[in-house]
Amino acid sequence: MKRYILIRVGQSLITILGVSIITFFLTHLSGDPIALLAPQNATKEDLDEIRKERGLDKPIHVQYWKWISSVVVGDFGESLRWKMPAINMFAERFPNTLRLGLAGFSFAVIMGLGVGIISAVKVGSKFDSFGKVFALLGQALPGFWVAIMLILLFSVILKILPTSGMGGWKHYIMPSFTLGWLSTAALTRLSRSAMLDVLDSEYIKLARIKGVSEFWVIGKHAFKNAAAPVITVMAFQFVAALNGTMIIEMIFNWPGIGRLAVDAVFA
Repeated sequence: MKRYILIRVGQSLITILGVSIITFFLTHLSGDPIALLAPQNATKEDLDEIRKERGLDKPIHVQYWKWISSVVVGDFGESLRWKMPAINMFAERFPNTLRLGLAGFSFAVIMGLGVGIISAVKVGSKFDSFGKVFALLGQALPGFWVAIMLILLFSVILKILPTSGMGGWKHYIMPSFTLGWLSTAALTRLSRSAMLDVLDSEYIKLARIKGVSEFWVIGKHAFKNAAAPVITVMAFQFVAALNGTMIIEMIFNWPGIGRLAVDAVFA
């Protein structure tokens, strides 16, 4: 077990190192940042002086070593664009992304489990058909299209929700729905299939024969045993919700990490 853990940790470190190298070198393919940030009337001597001051006159492997050595001790450097420590920019934006991720994940859990459980209990009914279509649409419709349709309906036509920005509870409705859209479909399908397997078991039939109320049969006995695979997937869905905020933050102008990353690319 210890050997397996050490191997996995070593593979993770190699992956992180590889990603850092690729990311660092790709940033140098986007152009000279000094030429973009310096005044238009700056001379070649001025540009060379700024590069020397920033350490950008060194060979690229020397720049990488200096950068990665600082990152290891928690120093991520200063943003050339915004003139402030990069770690401060991250700390300022990350809580906004976390709030949006939690809102989207909460929506996915409530809707996904609710629709999935009811569909399993009322298998073959119209609600079950609705649950199947709901899960299918969640897997098929891309999040950016859902976001645009929500803005068109609730902001442009009905004028009841704000189109963008971060503020009161109304600002969370459309972004959290869009962010949790895919996770909702996954949890709906999984919870339905898990509940169907449990509801067909002998101890559920015995509980009903004993006269246990349907509420306790479903809520205590059935869901308790069907929850294990659902909870496992929920952990992955929460991480996926945080990773999927970039496009949603851009569409709804949400001031989070995803929006910061896109702004950094364009800068």
